[in-house]
Amino acid sequence: MDALAAPWPAAVAVSGGADSLALMHLLARWAGARALPAPVVLTVDHGLLPDSAAMARKVIGWAREAGLKAVPLAWKGRKPEADIEAAAREARYRLMGDWLRANGLDALYVAHTEDDQAETFLLRLARGSGLDGLSAMQEVAPFPLRSAGALRLVRPLLSFSRGTLRGHLADQRQSWIEDPMNVDPRFARARIRAAWPALEALGLVRARIADAAAHMSRAREALDWATLAVARRAVWLEDDVAAVDSEALVQAPREVALRLLARLLMVVGGQSYRPRFENLERLFDSIVDGAFKAATLHGCIVAAAPRAKAVFGSATILIRPEAKRRLKRSS
Repeated sequence: MDALAAPWPAAVAVSGGADSLALMHLLARWAGARALPAPVVLTVDHGLLPDSAAMARKVIGWAREAGLKAVPLAWKGRKPEADIEAAAREARYRLMGDWLRANGLDALYVAHTEDDQAETFLLRLARGSGLDGLSAMQEVAPFPLRSAGALRLVRPLLSFSRGTLRGHLADQRQSWIEDPMNVDPRFARARIRAAWPALEALGLVRARIADAAAHMSRAREALDWATLAVARRAVWLEDDVAAVDSEALVQAPREVALRLLARLLMVVGGQSYRPRFENLERLFDSIVDGAFKAATLHGCIVAAAPRAKAVFGSATILIRPEAKRRLKRSS
């Protein structure tokens, strides 16, 4: 924790499971030993289980026993019937992010472990994710909401296994809650957890999968570095318009060129997510063909530059926001 460059004071997300309870106690001890403010415990009653309110109350009680301030947050309203995992995750982060901003804290600490790292890798592999999706979760990362601003998500337990954390709690005689959703076969993550014995028999142990995710992260960093190098010589940004040297773009390695084009579309179009990959490739291939004139994608108009804007000569392409987005930004 001493070497972790993350904001403090902060809040810690506690569901009542073993991982988050262990993090709560470890952070409280870490802060106390350094005479720092104690973490604030945030727990969300998601309303998806009949006893979810009772689970939240139990977390509040454990936090107060540890001498910590605890805040219950409730996900109210109708719950979705499909893709419940993703909706619940978004609701949790929205509620906790709103509380952080309202109370002047910049970071939420969460108890993602080596097991979570490996499970996330397998989930994304099954969905066909590319390099970015398969890259390891970072210890300090942007908060996972579009409107989060400078908020940070901190994961100090990524090198620890669930078994280690449960052993720590057992030594402290601290009980925890076993969430039935963690073993509910309706959920993909629960199915992966049930499959671990078979996966490990094939040599697919959690630590090796987490290592593979870390390798992906390093490869992503190298590609990001190469992408920035191409951007410095092939892109000119002015106001909300990007001028691009299409010749330099198509001469770059394809993966680098696609990453740069995606990033420009995100920045100019004001989007926090990448364009669909097949649409991005289609646009890039039309530029490679040399007969490119104009296209719209990801809230942007992409077109050959008029002579007055051709900062890279006849090869210049302009990326600018669609008119409706330009008006929204200025209003």
